[in-house]
Amino acid sequence: MTASPASNPAYGALTTQGNSTNIVWHHSTVSREARAHQRGHRSAILWFTGLSGAGKSTLANAVNSALFEQGLACYVLDGDNIRHGLCNDLGFSDADREENIRRIGEVAKLFLDAGVVVLTAFVSPFKADRDKVRALVPDGDFIEIFCDAGLAVCEERDTKGLYAKARAGEIKEFTGISSPYEAPETPELRVETGAQSLENCVSAVLALLEGRGVIPQTN
Repeated sequence: MTASPASNPAYGALTTQGNSTNIVWHHSTVSREARAHQRGHRSAILWFTGLSGAGKSTLANAVNSALFEQGLACYVLDGDNIRHGLCNDLGFSDADREENIRRIGEVAKLFLDAGVVVLTAFVSPFKADRDKVRALVPDGDFIEIFCDAGLAVCEERDTKGLYAKARAGEIKEFTGISSPYEAPETPELRVETGAQSLENCVSAVLALLEGRGVIPQTN
């Protein structure tokens, strides 16, 4: 016989969240701490932000590979991949960008609870949106990594041809051209992806994670 939410400690109180009414939070019987103990490492959100072409996806995937090789639980949430499904109803207006990051923040929070090091690669141009994701999780669990590459470098790379289209007026509200990018003022890590080698950037991220006790020391 199933216990009612009121009498079962696995259930929280009835609440209203947005347009959803009479819902409860179901507490897992396996805690985040238990997962960390079993796996030998903590979970965290690595939030890679920067201009299009700054190397966010490249760096996030390289770090992901390094973590995987160490046998750690990790996963990349990539901006373009997410827009193929979860966020394919959103465009690139300010409001849609805000909703895009809100959804990703909630998904990343679930990965965090699942004991996974989740790496997100999104332009996420607005500081307020990044700060909202940071506020979703306990202090220290959101690690902002600024992929710092100048606009000229990003345009020179232009692997998708997006800057050329934006300059030609074919893409509206394009970050760095017709829409602003608000660079992080105090990120947990700033990597000069426009000047440093990929190997050095990966090493900097791994060193940060080791220093913060997210992953085990390799030496």
